[in-house]
Amino acid sequence: MTENETTPGSNFITTIIEADLKANKNNGRLATRFPPEPNGYLHIGHAKSICLNFGVASTYHGTCNLRFDDTNPTKEDVEYVDAIMEDVRWLGFDWDDRLHYASDYFEQLYDFAVQLIRKGKAYVDDLNADEIRLHRGTLTEPGTDSPWRNRGVEENLDLFQRMRAGKFEEGSRVLRAKIDMAHPNLIMRDPTLYRIRKTSHHRTGDTWCIYPMYDFTHCLSDSIEGITHSLCTLEFENNRPLYDWVLDNVDAPCHPRQIEFARLNLSYTVLSKRKLIQLVEEGHVSGWDDPRIPTICGLRRRGYTPESIRNFCDRIGLAKRDSVVDVALLEYSIREDLNRRAPRVMGVLRPLKVVIENYPAGHVDELEAVNNPEDPNAGVRKVPFSREIYIERDDFMENPPKKFFRLGPGREVRLRYAFFITCTGVVKDDTGEVIELRCTYDPATRGGDAPDGRKVKATLHWVSAAHAVDAEVRLYDRLFSKANPDEKEEGKTYKDFINPDALEVLHGCKLEPILADAGPGYFCQFERMGYFCMDAKDSKSGALVFNRTVTLRDAWAKLQKKG
Repeated sequence: MTENETTPGSNFITTIIEADLKANKNNGRLATRFPPEPNGYLHIGHAKSICLNFGVASTYHGTCNLRFDDTNPTKEDVEYVDAIMEDVRWLGFDWDDRLHYASDYFEQLYDFAVQLIRKGKAYVDDLNADEIRLHRGTLTEPGTDSPWRNRGVEENLDLFQRMRAGKFEEGSRVLRAKIDMAHPNLIMRDPTLYRIRKTSHHRTGDTWCIYPMYDFTHCLSDSIEGITHSLCTLEFENNRPLYDWVLDNVDAPCHPRQIEFARLNLSYTVLSKRKLIQLVEEGHVSGWDDPRIPTICGLRRRGYTPESIRNFCDRIGLAKRDSVVDVALLEYSIREDLNRRAPRVMGVLRPLKVVIENYPAGHVDELEAVNNPEDPNAGVRKVPFSREIYIERDDFMENPPKKFFRLGPGREVRLRYAFFITCTGVVKDDTGEVIELRCTYDPATRGGDAPDGRKVKATLHWVSAAHAVDAEVRLYDRLFSKANPDEKEEGKTYKDFINPDALEVLHGCKLEPILADAGPGYFCQFERMGYFCMDAKDSKSGALVFNRTVTLRDAWAKLQKKG
């Protein structure tokens, strides 16, 4: 296995797979697939499925296909296809030459439908969608047969061929399976297999005007590709009888085993594709790659690494029942990863100028700073220090309370990697706001320690004013203010819980000069401030933009200690 591959821990799915391999089912072969519909962007929930399917294939020396179940041309687009392939590759997985589309099988799927008609297992129905719904019955009452349910085989074959030829209008006819209108599972009450859609397809153009339904397509595509284990989320558990029924009633090449696992639900987040589309189309976020939403491209832009997402998916494991995972665990995963790898730099987000009056004008000290204390191979860098520097505005108070240990009039603090400084004066504007500090420094404390052993209670980060790089910094927080925004509350929807403070944009931030040469996607820790990533979309030469990936505060670790 390579370092980019996931090794799933022991769980009920791997137990099933190991038993099947031991029994030499499928001749000892394992084949999985990741089958997205190209009607939106992938999110963190899809990452769980990606890691599972590609992970077990790698662990047990099998294969994993990437297949697009593209059966609804009204909602699908090549934009989504390209984005999905990019996301899967970015997560660290590859399908080699096993890229497939359900649309590749349209002719075969049509032939399978004809088989069902010939066996008296399918019929063309003239009821419209609303009428079909009314005939279906309820959980406590059986459905009612369609008036067209007992059409003869030849009539059904003729009508189905004319549907394909475009002789009928949309919604006027469908092909339905002939199963049991009294079946306790409503999905088995003569489900629709084909519907008329006179819409151009992103791959087949106008070749087809009838398209197979997902439940009919999915199982047969699995079979055509020789999939052995069809791993899907719990919402497909009720569909499993239909999956098996279709394969049992046509001449399918093989019969994969469908196994369901709990989907990912994340606190302070929505993972419904419909709701994510609403957030994008209604302008609540800037697009599919907005760092506030849990799309994979949004997480990537925010600064999440593929390793952190794979580790997160491994941590949450697999279950048979739905539950909610605390988003703090996702934040812990990226924080843990970046703590080991991210270089440390200094960035002042809300700058306050400091003039060190006894420091020689025009002189510059090159001070040594550690790149990453967690990485012994990270080395050191040189940081320029001059007479004028910037510190964080929150690190100064003119009238500090008792437990405020940072800078104030007459107080001495340490500057990270530099010197001790003492505040000797304050400059204010006409409104009384502090705009500049006057300080002195102790040259004997170079490197941050006093030779006489005196101690200070605070260490501040800083940036040399003459060498600082200007940047825009975007502070991202959770998009929702409520842990479960989907929870029903009278008169409110999930959109009522959108956090108005989920994004704060800071202009005129001052960063270490080393960041002038950073490239898009570069990640680092701004000391004391959090982990940040250079925005790959908006950063340009001379106009840098950094996104906060995650704060330094580790809520998940605190929860673990309490537990």
